[in-house]
Amino acid sequence: MKRRRLLRLASAVTVMTLGGVGYAAHRRSANPYYRGPVSDHFDGTRFLSPGQPQDKGLGELARWQLGGGRESWPAQVPSPFAPDMPPERVDGLRVVHIGHASLLIQVAGRNILIDPVYAKRASPVGFAGPKRVNPPGLAFGSLPPIDAVLITHNHYDHLDGPTLARLWAEHQPLFVAPLGNDAIIRSYDATIAVESRDWGESVDLGGGVTAHLVPAYHWSARGVNDRRMALWCAYVLTTPHGTLYHVGDTGYGDGAIFRAVPERFGPVRLATLPIGAYEPRWFMQAQHVNPEEAVRIAGDVGAAQALGHHWGTFRLTNEGVGEPAAALAAALEAAALPADRFLALRPGQVWTG
Repeated sequence: MKRRRLLRLASAVTVMTLGGVGYAAHRRSANPYYRGPVSDHFDGTRFLSPGQPQDKGLGELARWQLGGGRESWPAQVPSPFAPDMPPERVDGLRVVHIGHASLLIQVAGRNILIDPVYAKRASPVGFAGPKRVNPPGLAFGSLPPIDAVLITHNHYDHLDGPTLARLWAEHQPLFVAPLGNDAIIRSYDATIAVESRDWGESVDLGGGVTAHLVPAYHWSARGVNDRRMALWCAYVLTTPHGTLYHVGDTGYGDGAIFRAVPERFGPVRLATLPIGAYEPRWFMQAQHVNPEEAVRIAGDVGAAQALGHHWGTFRLTNEGVGEPAAALAAALEAAALPADRFLALRPGQVWTG
């Protein structure tokens, strides 16, 4: 009985926290976040990735949770980089890794946060769930004036409601999010200004910078009964300093969504791509790329430079804390690419170009 209760608790926290664990045991219910017309990726209640696997079964979830093979992490994994102190504005292009999937992009005089998470746990509860093993590489109090916040999807390791409310209170930025996520964000502060968009739509961020929402192979949930009721996305930023491509979470699938990026937007100057939370592959492959697949995405979009995130801060899946960086190095060597073409970012690490 105790083991069963622990499994239920672990499963509930996991499915609400981690991209890649959307199981199919949800009840049919009305969508609390979004109402809109049926499309090729919305059935009137739930969103989907056309042609891609959707939810895992509860039996598969239990098989993963009870199957062993999970590498232990140290309680603390300090970054070799000191916390960043960014300039107030940058005319060119500067990126700093805050931790996990959180980035500050400074480009063309605009300051843009992507998926900012400052919580100690990536979890719906404060007493359980993945805990940070390193502090943010950019302290909240050291943020420059924030002009825009981009949210890729609503999992707790990407959408940190209290942090978003604090950003609104202190910076009053423009929030951009895929359909349905506006309702979730405003549940933390009803006054937050959110521009909610579908795949293929865009938002002007000012300064010649435009955010374009494009597909990702993923899913969404904040609880156990709202599976895929809010949309997820990747972003293309067209800027005076080149095209940037950011993915929060995705599987590789057939690769079509990645090859479509340069077809629509031209050459990509910088791709920021996830490289962690990918084991076991039989469970994670449809929603989380591994480093080898991330290298393939960088090639698909023709990225001149790639930066890896979504690793080394929250233990979400089975791989060890350093495995994504080692696997990325091996994938680059196998592809005959220089090691500096795709960097596995650590918190506080800065890239300028």
